[in-house]
Amino acid sequence: MGYNKPKETTRWHLENAPLPNHGKSYTVISHKTVIESTMKLLSDSGFVIQKSHYRSSMNANVAQGIYYIYPTSTTNDIISTENELGMMFAWTNSYDKSTRFQCAVGGYVKVCFNGMIAGDMMNYKRKHTGSADHDAKMQLSNQIKNAEKYYTRIIQDRNLMKSVALNSKEQAELVGRLFIEEKILDTTQLSCIKNEMHKPTYQYDTTPDTVWSFYNHVTYALKKAHPRDWLNDSQQFHDFITALCLNNPQSGIEEEIVSNYDVINPADVNLDDVNSWHNPTVNTDDFDLDITYANEIDIDVDVTSDTVTEIQVKDQFYRGNL
Repeated sequence: MGYNKPKETTRWHLENAPLPNHGKSYTVISHKTVIESTMKLLSDSGFVIQKSHYRSSMNANVAQGIYYIYPTSTTNDIISTENELGMMFAWTNSYDKSTRFQCAVGGYVKVCFNGMIAGDMMNYKRKHTGSADHDAKMQLSNQIKNAEKYYTRIIQDRNLMKSVALNSKEQAELVGRLFIEEKILDTTQLSCIKNEMHKPTYQYDTTPDTVWSFYNHVTYALKKAHPRDWLNDSQQFHDFITALCLNNPQSGIEEEIVSNYDVINPADVNLDDVNSWHNPTVNTDDFDLDITYANEIDIDVDVTSDTVTEIQVKDQFYRGNL
């Protein structure tokens, strides 16, 4: 089917790809409609397209468009004085039901074209049903109308990332979380990030031990993602790193991790209260946990080959063998 072999492609190829026929309940959002609507809306809104970039599966059932843009005029001083980041607009569409139509305004690093997409900039995902074709055009318009606001937010996030330290050990720990817990990275991207951490392909106008440097190592690797996944992966990574590192930039990652655990001093324990620990009162609306007596612990571990493989990969990454 060619599904797992994404490639660089052309506007002509996407616009002339055969349309799907999934029955009456399926509404086609054609690549041609998305491309023409995007380019017209950008032009009508005062944006110049410097470069267009298209990727797709070999049969064009999954497609992605990225437009590197700039406003012809702006009253926003943050935008007018920005040199490192550019503005971009991106969309993803499919004919095989593998993903919904999505679109977002974001930023990109000019030296390497690494992308930046935040979650609140990509809150629209539309199934191919009902009035999907009309709704997609409306959302394209809404996103582009808010382009400068979203782009300004990206610039501000970048500034914060440069101000927050993140040493090599902390970066390695986050890579492990992105691979095993968040499932944003695959093994190819994992290896790419390791290489970038040791010998970056580009210089990012910051020191190696900052969130901004680490952010670019990851987004550089994410460019290898399938067109179906790239927007989602970029958005999820951005939200992950900003929530963890930027909400409290004064405290390091290690301090943030430690603060999640309560340390009990034995001298502070009242032995009269020990019995109450065996019958805890828990609001089950707040926790999704099964509470049992301390001497009645049930262990139910489902170890699969995938689990073992993920643990082995993380172990090898930390040992420097990947």
